[in-house]
Amino acid sequence: MRVDAHHHLWRLGRGDYGWLTPDLAPIYRDFELSDLQPLIRAAHIDATILVQAAPTEAETFFLLDSAESADVVRGVMGWAEFDAIDAVARIDALATRHLLVGLRPMVQDISDDDWLLRPALASRFAAMVKHDLVFDALVLPRHLPRLVRVVDEHPGLQFVLDHCAKPQLATGDISGWKADIALLAQRPNVVCKLSGLATEAAPDWQVADLKEPVDHVLAHFGPQRLVWGSDWPVVNLAGGYERWLAAAEALLGGLSAQDKAAIFGGNAARVYLARRGKRVA
Repeated sequence: MRVDAHHHLWRLGRGDYGWLTPDLAPIYRDFELSDLQPLIRAAHIDATILVQAAPTEAETFFLLDSAESADVVRGVMGWAEFDAIDAVARIDALATRHLLVGLRPMVQDISDDDWLLRPALASRFAAMVKHDLVFDALVLPRHLPRLVRVVDEHPGLQFVLDHCAKPQLATGDISGWKADIALLAQRPNVVCKLSGLATEAAPDWQVADLKEPVDHVLAHFGPQRLVWGSDWPVVNLAGGYERWLAAAEALLGGLSAQDKAAIFGGNAARVYLARRGKRVA
């Protein structure tokens, strides 16, 4: 079973995608499942995880409703207002939707770099553990030391590191990122999502430009704690679905068939779907 563990859908008219502006011309339009279907058919993708792109619960309900009528979407990674007084009740309510597999605060866009360390979040993390929800960490390299502390404080919560924490590949200086990734990977309740690297590289990136970060996360997380995702349609800013998939397959080409099957599907089925009782085959 091949799984795309990270893609989006959006409709501009919803009005809650503050980051999505006209200067991002290749993705500044509506994207529906009908746009994705030819790509996943060509890639032999059997199932997908649909991921939030707006910091609103309204968008999460929109995604859940959209997924209900799409057999290929096996799970939705949503968003909840973690800073709300009634945040735990909100998480409890969202968790009643059977396709919800986790929650993803958009930490990269929060002005307080220490937001993850707020004591009030402990009850929110506990609610996620109660419902077997995954915490997708949308963070930047500077957040990694904070994330390590949070992971240590919540060993029962499954974390997935989105986009390998977005190493600054275009600048060529990823030494600090490499050290923090090695530290984070020592925590067994963290999985790394192999996605988003092409958009962090230079516009004219080649497969070789992605080798160092891919080799690094593979060495530290191992093939059983990596999951592949397209980050479509954001990946259209950096070559598109097919190019990123081909690059990932080339970079992992030396692995055994079993390890490649894990990264391109098996691990996502285990981490996102099996824990919530979803159909995984």
